[in-house]
Amino acid sequence: MMSEESVIIYSKPNCPSCVKAKAQFEKMKVPYTTKNIGTDIQPQELFGIFEQKGLPQPRTAPQIFIGDTYIGGYEALVKYIEDTGFNGTGYSVG
Repeated sequence: MMSEESVIIYSKPNCPSCVKAKAQFEKMKVPYTTKNIGTDIQPQELFGIFEQKGLPQPRTAPQIFIGDTYIGGYEALVKYIEDTGFNGTGYSVG
């Protein structure tokens, strides 16, 4: 069983892709944590997280992590689900 922090969506207000990503996790009944860029986390903090993980700087929202696995944005999430069969049960990632 994974903790609530296992799925994190870095989101922005009025972001259609952010809304779609959250709806996807809700449909799959996967708990997630939303961190709003600018209120919950400042852009510089987010850039620091990406730098620490050796990832390219994010230019769009949402930015999605499942556990330690960086997914990317909404389209990348859809592809990840299709490619891995991730359905929120078992949370086997990798």
